[in-house]
Amino acid sequence: MWILEPFQLRLEDEESPLLLLHSWCERDGVTAGFTTRQAHNTALHVGDDPNAVIQSRIQVTEELGWKFEAFTCAEQVHSNEVHVVTSEDYGRGRLHRDNAIQSMDALITNESDVLLAMYFADCVPLYFYDPVTESLGLAHAGWKGTVTEIAVKTVEKLQAVYGAKPENVLAAIGPSIGSCCYEVDQNVLQHVLPLLGKLRNGNSSHEDARIVKPAQSEGRAYLDLKHLNRELMIKAGILPSHIEMSSWCTSCRTDLFFSHRKENGVTGRMMSWLGRKSR
Repeated sequence: MWILEPFQLRLEDEESPLLLLHSWCERDGVTAGFTTRQAHNTALHVGDDPNAVIQSRIQVTEELGWKFEAFTCAEQVHSNEVHVVTSEDYGRGRLHRDNAIQSMDALITNESDVLLAMYFADCVPLYFYDPVTESLGLAHAGWKGTVTEIAVKTVEKLQAVYGAKPENVLAAIGPSIGSCCYEVDQNVLQHVLPLLGKLRNGNSSHEDARIVKPAQSEGRAYLDLKHLNRELMIKAGILPSHIEMSSWCTSCRTDLFFSHRKENGVTGRMMSWLGRKSR
């Protein structure tokens, strides 16, 4: 385990199915975290028996001490669209994909007793919590969502809908593929490099060398999506000291995580979750 790793195994045991974002779970009523592959596949779109998937979702929810009726999720499409979850959305997607919140990659709410959920197998889970307005946000950031600034869009929506001030917002970046394993080509770099230029107002930064590292093959590079999303959170006004970032690499640790890249696209999905119980 890495020092200061924010996502810790719930039972300090690698057989535990849950990683908790401990600093948030210590706050009144808030639960936040990420499943491991020991929780089994939690997504309905990868071809597993739907009943087995639903049972995995129920087990995770019950282990957290929540009612399964609160489980609310979206049908993710690698967009930068943000949906405001209201009481009318309560429980959507928990049993059927066609009932999920459609074509959304970020969910925000200030409703208590709603458990937001999203699915991952290398992409970056983003967490947002404003303790002042008690509003929450959960986002799914692959490279497409990252370069279209889903992190910024989520913060802007929290601000517009709930009056959340970015300087009050806490953020976390969960387990995902690391730059050690994420080699990309020009199809991706042609979007990433202009974004870095935009973030720097045309000037380079020492952080850029961390985010994009040349690979041995010409025209390819290793991309650090976690640090790029951190830069976007800072652009959105979140204080650097309010951002926690996981060191877990889903591709390096296929004993603990599903990895779309490492397992050649045939794998399950982990789940991020975020919710706040009423007091």
